[in-house]
Amino acid sequence: MERKQEDREDFPETEVVVLKSDHQFSKGVLTGVVSTICVFTLLAAAALFWLHGRISPGGGSYEGVSANIVDGSVKTKVNDLAALIKACYYEDVEEEDLTEGLYKGLFASLGDPYSAYYTEEEYEEMMISASAQYNGIGAVLQQDPKTMRVKIVKIYDHTPAKEAGLKAGDTIIMVEDIDARSMELSELVTHIRGRENSSVRLIVSREGEFEEQVFDVKRAQVDVPTVEAMMMTDDTGLIVIHEFGKATAKDFKAAVERLQTEGMEKMIVDLRDNPGGMLDSVTEVLDYILPEGLMVYVEDKYGNRQEETSDANHLDLPMAVLINGNSASCSEIFAGAIRDYEYGVLIGTTTFGKGVVQTVRPLADNSAVKLTTAKYFTPKGENIHGTGIDPDIELKYKYTGKTDAGASYDYTKDNQVRRAVKELQNGSGNR
Repeated sequence: MERKQEDREDFPETEVVVLKSDHQFSKGVLTGVVSTICVFTLLAAAALFWLHGRISPGGGSYEGVSANIVDGSVKTKVNDLAALIKACYYEDVEEEDLTEGLYKGLFASLGDPYSAYYTEEEYEEMMISASAQYNGIGAVLQQDPKTMRVKIVKIYDHTPAKEAGLKAGDTIIMVEDIDARSMELSELVTHIRGRENSSVRLIVSREGEFEEQVFDVKRAQVDVPTVEAMMMTDDTGLIVIHEFGKATAKDFKAAVERLQTEGMEKMIVDLRDNPGGMLDSVTEVLDYILPEGLMVYVEDKYGNRQEETSDANHLDLPMAVLINGNSASCSEIFAGAIRDYEYGVLIGTTTFGKGVVQTVRPLADNSAVKLTTAKYFTPKGENIHGTGIDPDIELKYKYTGKTDAGASYDYTKDNQVRRAVKELQNGSGNR
């Protein structure tokens, strides 16, 4: 697993696939899945009180609020500009593309990186990202930022890539008729992903083999593993949550139970580079950990408030939580709740700082909009948007293990993990 650059820029919400590494690992991405930073996106939009209204088709109104920005003069100007483009632009342009551009521009005018209009195809991709499921091949790729060479660094078990014979360390030369070095990895993976049961042809080079090899890989639905678990010492376990997907809560509980059978009495939860995911997922994990009480609440501009609470059942283990500048949204909900309940020690660097809520609403033509509709607050009432959550122990990341392509990640060579083990052994994280 690679550790990524700790920075604070606003990443494109549904296309964050090439975050830089803190060390010498290059870019990484799950093939066929678009990693998300978005996260606190509410997929069951109708469940929230501020979405009970209805858009009046063509009426320019929503819940009694009206808008009329496309009057006669605006309509004339838009059509004049479209005619200019069609007549003078150096390539042919489809009117449908121009229309979609108008819709996108409306949301871009908000100056909010988290609000957007999605075409039918883009909405489908976003839903794939949020659920941590996709139709692809089940591999992790890295792209060298200088040479643009694309290597496979991990193959998941029981996936099309594994069954086809692809191996970690293989270099992808071609995807169908596309030179793998001709585009950014984020774009390349859209050509690897595709319809379930369809095939994608990959040409790869393999170390020790003179000739390039051709693989026709049949795409299938892949559930992206979002949880890893291992024992670090005789009594300290490490659980890594890569993102909060559909199966994360179930997998987290199973990981805790398994590690407890192996002797875990202290727990490290690694949220570094976790961009977020689904609200239901993180609250289910927190409910499993925390005692009875408020976990997080959201509030819109009208003062309407919705609370997520935990029941009395809880996990009684000393805990350390690892965070960094790419721990965003749902990861910050997790870290904020642990901090406010004084349920563990936070180690690492300040989190990303995304404290606003997006609501996704599908439209009648299968397109969709995502709009920032509210702020979220930690149990003690802090909104961390733009500031993030500071660790209790600030420690910049350093890795002393091997970083060459194909090398597995060794958590014993990770200084933040080592510090977490030490703190727990010294009594930090106790309640």
